[in-house]
Amino acid sequence: MGRVTTPVPSFPPDHEEGAARAVPDRRTALRAGAGLAAAGAFAAACAPSGGVVHPAIPSRTAGPRGSRSPIAAPVPRAFPQQPAQIANGPRDRKQVALTFHGQGDPSYAVSILDTAEKAGAKITVLAVGTWLDQHPEVARRIVDGGHDLGNHTLRHVGINSMSEADALAEIQGCADRLRRLTGSIGAWFRPSRAPRATPLVERLARRVGYPHVLSYDVDSLDYTSPGAPAVTRKVMGEVRGGSVVSLHFGYADTVTALPSLLHELDRRGLTAVTTTELLS
Repeated sequence: MGRVTTPVPSFPPDHEEGAARAVPDRRTALRAGAGLAAAGAFAAACAPSGGVVHPAIPSRTAGPRGSRSPIAAPVPRAFPQQPAQIANGPRDRKQVALTFHGQGDPSYAVSILDTAEKAGAKITVLAVGTWLDQHPEVARRIVDGGHDLGNHTLRHVGINSMSEADALAEIQGCADRLRRLTGSIGAWFRPSRAPRATPLVERLARRVGYPHVLSYDVDSLDYTSPGAPAVTRKVMGEVRGGSVVSLHFGYADTVTALPSLLHELDRRGLTAVTTTELLS
């Protein structure tokens, strides 16, 4: 396979405006993952073009003998000790939440999920609704891997500058797609093209069913394509217990950096968990 190039994302990054099986020896798995060449993980993905008919959500009732029912999708929860907009979890915990903005090349997304699961780590994905239209199978892949899945608006536009009706349509539109695909509107909402929501967007998110808006306290800057070592250095220079880290699915540097990033977190005694687990 030839040299891997970073695809141009479908939308500008936010920052421009403003149950998998655990590996028995986690440290060994992380060291091994750090040495893998990311290029080998980039399997070709076939994205449908044109209209998409969402498949019916799989039945959660027991199937034939020996069959395994899908994992239930995570749902929004209220955390009374947390503010309406959450940037980090408790600082006394040796846990962090790696959150990924869900759009871009789906093969990158699958590679990141595979790497996390081989290391016994869990992540949080905030998916763009139109991306789910193009790649509906990824939503089930995220949930069945034991990760958090959430709402990153329908079209990934500047939601904080929109009218009330348009902003509500952005949040509700993505929520509707998540519900069709997984049975849940998703565990979290994160505004598009802004690290924090305005009071109006925060209120609209609550109306749709999200008690909190998920922000972050560590920005990896992976969307600037600075190189994988720079992504790891940026995160490790700022991360601490309880941190919520912002990353993206759509960049090759992120795929390449993840094994070493998980290895360095493990060296510090920090475990990557879902945002729900971090706050529970």
